[in-house]
Amino acid sequence: MILVLRALGVGDLATGVPALRGLRRAFPGERLVLAAPAWLAPLAGLTGAVDEVLPCDGLDDELPRLRPAVAVNLHGRGPQSHDLLRATRPGRLLAFGDAPRWRPDEHEVARWCRMLRWYGVPCDEADLGLTRPASPRPGATIVHPGAKSGLRRWPPERFAALARALAEAGHDVVVTGSPQEEPLARRVAGEAGLPATAVLAGATRLRDLAGLVGHARLLVSGDTGIAHLATAYGTPSVVLFGPVPPRLWGPPPDRPQHVAVWRGHAAEPGDTASEVPHPALLAVTVGEVLAAARTIRGWRPSPCWPSTAAATGGG
Repeated sequence: MILVLRALGVGDLATGVPALRGLRRAFPGERLVLAAPAWLAPLAGLTGAVDEVLPCDGLDDELPRLRPAVAVNLHGRGPQSHDLLRATRPGRLLAFGDAPRWRPDEHEVARWCRMLRWYGVPCDEADLGLTRPASPRPGATIVHPGAKSGLRRWPPERFAALARALAEAGHDVVVTGSPQEEPLARRVAGEAGLPATAVLAGATRLRDLAGLVGHARLLVSGDTGIAHLATAYGTPSVVLFGPVPPRLWGPPPDRPQHVAVWRGHAAEPGDTASEVPHPALLAVTVGEVLAAARTIRGWRPSPCWPSTAAATGGG
């Protein structure tokens, strides 16, 4: 058995896919078990690399003494995550330490591929794709106003102005989010003049959300998990970054269908507990987001696509 720890969220699992696939190829005869939150199991299944999800909601959980042949820490730099895996009594532990060393200024995808290569496990950073499920609403344009931290949430009134402009341009706009984000989604849809059926927050399971993104016309979101699904499926996307620069968590820069908008600086303060949008996000206007969508190579907006000058409401 190969036991892999990555007990985090959607974006973390999506950015870990190249490392998981590298492990799958390196140990073809072994069962690959992913220690992660149980609700991520549908997404883990779409990687084609994971045989089983062992429920683990974080580093405060305990893992059974499975005695895996190899335990792999794709969760963090340690020591707590290292200790959690050592307690399973693995034959071997692949993790950061004195060598290979953790680098804080490294893209999340590249970090884990580099670590595994040090142990002789080849990985391909571009191997980000996921199996594409059916969509509950093919061809929709997705506006996703939520994010785990308020620091990474663009103001809802700007999302509403954007959604209104997109709907007026002929897009079938839907507003997504978790069940906890349903009030936010309803506010955005209401201010945008969208029908109640446009609110999908809390109404889509994870596999359905993947299918929705996989068959979407366009996604606009903050730096959060759904943006990584757009990267996995090659769905045209505009992703708004705040405290964390796109060079650490953004889509691959060589993929023209994804545009990262960032008005920050190299060393931004990171008060992740803040519920106030980061200044880098507040500097981004609705018109700038619409203009960014127009730059997506190979994608054509509708003939009535709004001009940046016409996009008012949240400058």
